[in-house]
Parts: sequence; structure tokens; C-alpha cells
Amino acid sequence: MSREVEDLNRRLLRARDTIDLAYAGPLDVRAIAAVAHLSPAYFSRCFRTVFGETPHRYLQRRRIERSMFLLRETGRSVTDVCSEVGFNSLGTFSRTFREIVGETPSGYRRDHGPFVVPTCVQMANARPRDATRLGSFGEAAAESSSLA
Repeated sequence: MSREVEDLNRRLLRARDTIDLAYAGPLDVRAIAAVAHLSPAYFSRCFRTVFGETPHRYLQRRRIERSMFLLRETGRSVTDVCSEVGFNSLGTFSRTFREIVGETPSGYRRDHGPFVVPTCVQMANARPRDATRLGSFGEAAAESSSLA
């Protein structure tokens, strides 16, 4: 591999790292290309050749990956998640999410989201148990079975 190709790849990796770190902020091709010290058009062509997708699509995918985590692990609303990952429009977020994931953000949350355990179930499972009825580390259960 020539030195020029190595240098170009290093600059493209630096630009991709910038996208990964600043995905939630306002990014455009011109700003990312400046990180790689390339013109926007040449940067876009090179990025697509090396990584298999345009810089814009890579940015969208990173935002959707992060939103999938937030939808799965938090109780935040879809609108809050949309804003947090850098989308300005809920419609664009929902359309992009569906294109990449194959289902809507609400559908994804319903199928994969945080599972809320009702308080009554949490309290019932946290309640101390009667040791003589259930056995204390198996001792009471062993005694009752030996008596029979």
C-alpha cells in the first residue's frame, strides 16, 4: 500500500471517528471533510469507497444505533430520543429508523424496550418469605420429607 493511500485512509478514519463522537450534533459533509483536509466532493467519494456508504448514511446509521439503545434501555419518549440523537424532525427520524431497522421506533420499543415490572410484583418478590413453610436453605424441606 502506498504512503498516499495510507495517509488518505488515516484521514478518513479520523473523520469517521469525528462522526462517532459528535453524532448528536449538527454535522454536515463540509465540516467532516475539513477534519480529513479534503474537499467535500472528494471526501464523499473516498468515504463511500472505503466504508461502503456515504458519510451522511453512516451518520444516520450511528444515530439510529444509539436511538435503538435508548429505546431499549430507557423510558424516554420517542420524541426525546429523536432529539437526543441529533434528528431535527420526528418524521425524518421515524422514516430513517424504519428504513434501517425494519420497524417503527414505537414498534421497536414495544418488542425490545424496557420491560416495566409493576410495583405490586416488585414488592411481592422483595417480601420476606416464611422460612418454616418454604424451607430455610432446604433444611425444613428435608426434615418434612424424612418424616413421611
